[in-house]
Amino acid sequence: MEQSLIAAVSGIEANQTYLNVIGNNIANSDTTGYKAENPVFTDLLAEQIAGASAPTAGQSAGVDPIAVGAGVRVGAVTNDQSQGAIQQTNQPTDVAIQGAGFLIAAQQGQQYYTRAGNLTLDANGDLATPTGALIQGWQANGQGVIDTNAPTGTVKIPSGQVMSAQATTSFTMGGNLPAWSGNGTPPTVTTTLNGFDSLGNTVPVTLTFSAVANTANEWTVQGTVPNGAGTSTLWTTAPTITFSPTTGEIAGISGVSANSDGSFTLPVTTMPPGFTFPAGDTWTVGFPTPGSSTAVTQFGGEQTAQLVSQNGNAAGTLGSFTIGGDGIIRGAFSNGLTEPIAQLALATFSNPTGLIDNGNLNYSASANSGPPAIGTSGTGGRGTFLGGALEGSNVDLATELTDMIQAQEAYQADTKVVSTTSAALQALVQMQ
Repeated sequence: MEQSLIAAVSGIEANQTYLNVIGNNIANSDTTGYKAENPVFTDLLAEQIAGASAPTAGQSAGVDPIAVGAGVRVGAVTNDQSQGAIQQTNQPTDVAIQGAGFLIAAQQGQQYYTRAGNLTLDANGDLATPTGALIQGWQANGQGVIDTNAPTGTVKIPSGQVMSAQATTSFTMGGNLPAWSGNGTPPTVTTTLNGFDSLGNTVPVTLTFSAVANTANEWTVQGTVPNGAGTSTLWTTAPTITFSPTTGEIAGISGVSANSDGSFTLPVTTMPPGFTFPAGDTWTVGFPTPGSSTAVTQFGGEQTAQLVSQNGNAAGTLGSFTIGGDGIIRGAFSNGLTEPIAQLALATFSNPTGLIDNGNLNYSASANSGPPAIGTSGTGGRGTFLGGALEGSNVDLATELTDMIQAQEAYQADTKVVSTTSAALQALVQMQ
């Protein structure tokens, strides 16, 4: 009878663990990034009463082995790594992972992995979990370039971060000049775009296109910049632009040759005085490849020719930021520009259920999880990010309540075995 007691007690212990797991799942049904736990039961070593015997032809049949089980135990408690529901929060520091992968967090020399994306910024501008673990990734350099081949480090978003002023080195033209037949009054077209010097001062540049009198398909271009009481010109002699009479595309610009792709780069010969430019700086005005959607053309109809872009900027202060699907944190600055600040790293494991649960929604690698494969989102089977959102718990309350009833019934049945065995032992004692 001891066998039945031992088996029943093991069942009570196993089902108590089952109830503990269910209680923990229910308690974390609203916990961000929580993954439901599932106990796995396995039977204990059975007592072999008799072995098997082989059949003897014409004399006896084979006999199966006889064994009585010794009970049950919890063989493992696994994590359900299925996707939790994603909810939009519109908080810039919140991020959800869609698909496989874990955020990487470091705390007190230990590296952890988490799905909880309810992040915060500390006094140093470090991106961290609510329990103080520092989120890992790659920081952008001063030009906004991120090297994801470098080792990961703490992601920083310093309050009031400043984007340095960059001097303009090139302007780009686009749009359409009105078709010029050479007859009548030559039309003129002007366009203005602000450039910047190396201190971030605004340099207003105006280009004036003038049709050449009595010459079809030819225009001169001159640039001017205010200079105190007057203006300074960008070219000593205004370059001439020639358009093809059949295609309406630029056929040539005086003084320069076409680039290998057919585009033209017109250098400025006289930099405007009164501004601070890097030593040896020379502006250029680019005319995109003929036939492209951004090319400068000469067609009949609406005039749309204009300076469309330049590559300089004034200094700016970080105002806000967003986390993109690629994990890149992009800052919006007071100068109207956006620039990458950092990029979040994502880790995957060959067996994520083998991770060690350290509490605080932090996991660590184990011998059975395999080492982390760290990289960028959307690569190597990794999921993607969703900024301003959180992944909720994947606990299914209906399933947990059903399992709780089953565990309770099994628990009660095991206690019934104990009481029945106890009664049988008492009866046996009374017979003596």
